Amino acid sequence: MLCGPCRLLRASVAPTAALAAALLSSLARCSLQEPKDQVASALSPYFGTKTRYEDVNPGLLSDPEAPQRDPELLEGSCTPVQLVALIRHGTRYPTAKQIRKLRQLHGMLQARGPGDDRPGNASDRGLGAALADWPLWYADWMDGQLVEKGRQDMRQLALRLASLFPALFSRENYSRLRLITSSKHRCVDSGAAFLRGLWEHYHPGLSPPDVSDMECGPPSINDKLMRFFDHCKKFLTEVERNATALYHVEAFKTGPEMQSILKKVAAVLQVP
Repeated sequence: MLCGPCRLLRASVAPTAALAAALLSSLARCSLQEPKDQVASALSPYFGTKTRYEDVNPGLLSDPEAPQRDPELLEGSCTPVQLVALIRHGTRYPTAKQIRKLRQLHGMLQARGPGDDRPGNASDRGLGAALADWPLWYADWMDGQLVEKGRQDMRQLALRLASLFPALFSRENYSRLRLITSSKHRCVDSGAAFLRGLWEHYHPGLSPPDVSDMECGPPSINDKLMRFFDHCKKFLTEVERNATALYHVEAFKTGPEMQSILKKVAAVLQVP
């Protein structure tokens, strides 16, 4: 099953510093992490809802279609009878709202003159200049749409699952496969890419047909299930429309720890 995107919590923070953090986060996700890169701990890649598969399993960088099997789960020790998966959509463009924020910060960075440099090391000044020179190529039409990397994510995931569970993903069972998705275009497109990956597994070398012509049929759209937060009355009443529900989240975002981070980011980029 394919799930819709996670909702972003709303909070008011220092606009320039928050935009700076957003741009740095966007650049970090766009850059490729090499296997030799150090991480805070062995568990840190699992903490983000947008962590790439290859960041958790670095071996996928060299062979993205190789299945990763738990060595303690030996073949023949158990018989899988059903597989249920809740899968996030593949890599996407920023949303239109995020793109507007990135443009705003990019404009601030480009407006910095030579006299705006504050005391600091050369690497800090170089980072702000590098971000100012970076071509911000995002366009409004992208608005959270799935990118080609996202289609590869889903296609390769399908191939890995088919290799891990050959009995479940046999050609005889293909018509029994059911995918449920939200109506978000990136989720629908992710489901279609997943099915095309399975088609490649069953018919290597052949071009896949339209998903509507496949034996299992296209993904079915069910927003009541996959976007429950838009339809659950209890959630809407007690959380979404409750000004006090996210009190601790707001307190954290406006607390001294977060303010310290925002000040450091603003100082590194040398923006107000």
